[in-house]
Order: sequence, then C-alpha cells, then structure tokens
Amino acid sequence: MIFKNKFFCSFNLIAWVTVFSLLLTMQLAIALNADKLQSAYLQRFGAAASPNFAAWQKMLESIKELRAEEKIKRVNEFFNRRITWADDQKIWGQADYWATPLETLGRAAGDCEDFAIAKYYTLINAGIPVSKLRLVYVKAKNGNVPGLTTTEQAHMVMAYYPSPDAEPMILDNLITDIRPASRRPDLQPVFSFNSEGVYVGPSAKDEKSGNARLSRWQDLLQRAQDEGFDQ
Repeated sequence: MIFKNKFFCSFNLIAWVTVFSLLLTMQLAIALNADKLQSAYLQRFGAAASPNFAAWQKMLESIKELRAEEKIKRVNEFFNRRITWADDQKIWGQADYWATPLETLGRAAGDCEDFAIAKYYTLINAGIPVSKLRLVYVKAKNGNVPGLTTTEQAHMVMAYYPSPDAEPMILDNLITDIRPASRRPDLQPVFSFNSEGVYVGPSAKDEKSGNARLSRWQDLLQRAQDEGFDQ
C-alpha cells in the first residue's frame, strides 16, 4: 500500500533534496491579513483578476463551520475547477517556480506544486492543523490518469491525515475525487514535508528529520508573508 511503506533515501530523494535543499527551520502559524492580501492581489493582478480572489474569500468564509472532511473536499474542488494546469515555463518563464496561493489565483494557472501549496495554505486558514497536512513528492505513472505518460514523472500532491495512525487522503490536481492512499497505486511516495519538518515515515506521528532549509519552500513562505499571510 503506498504511503504505508517507509519513505526511502534513494537517488531520487537525494536528487530532490539536492535541487530544493531541505525544509525551513520553523513551525508556521499562518493567519490571514485580509486587507493586505487584497491590496497585494489587486496591485499585482488588477481588477480583471478580482473574481478569483473574491471567490476564494467567499469559499473560505463558507467552510468555517464545516467538518474537516467537508473542508478538504470543498477546497480540493475549488482549486481543481478554477485553476488550469500549466508548466512554470509558460506561466512564469522559469523552469521551476513555486507560486504563492495569490499568484496561483492571479494567474488562474499552476503546476502540481502550485495546486498543492494553494490547498495547503487554504486548509490551514480554514482551521485544519498543520500536523494533519503534508506536501508529498511522488513518482507518478499513468494508469487511467489524464496528463501522465506511461513513464514515471515527478509530481506533488497534498495528503490529509485524519489522525496520526490513519491512512492519508490524497488531494491531487489530476483527479477530481479525494481518494485514500491505498486507492492511488499510480503514486509512489518519495518524501513528504510541511512547515514542521521533513518526514521519513508514513504516518502523521512518524519521525521527521531535523528541521532544515528547503530553499524554494523558504522563499515561498517569505513571499506569502509579504503578501499578507502572517507567520
């Protein structure tokens, strides 16, 4: 069962860590500064892009009192329906760029990291504890999943752990429905992380590495803070 085997230190993991280094050494407590966010959004993307931001705010407000499982579903659907997949070169003119949630909303486009990051931030602001959320690097291969070739490709998804020992639920931009990890045999986890650490095991309570300095993640956190996500 995927996500139930220990993550491994392999060439692939080393390659990812070499490219991105390790995770920022801090625990993130994200809060919204709504006025600052809106100002930053409008200044950068203009009034023409405002419907996406307004819809995001409305969705956040509407899910405040919902059960966690329903929040997960609504946030996943929001981004999967409203954001179009495109690669970083097309959107940003760079080979690899991690967008903040505002940037993803403003361009209405993103790649797999951008979908996962936007869902992560949004769910934290909807009241889901950081400890229940992970960004997960996987090797993905085509089954009946659109957009993937028959060869393995690097991919990112978001995992939600209802409890430390529970099987995670996988939020993916490639498919609409949220499935337990055991129903995603097309994904092989490489490693996972959140703002609390890099995880070397499959459950929410498993050992995590010493907090580190995943450079693209650190840069993203700073840019998000500048936009109005307080840390």
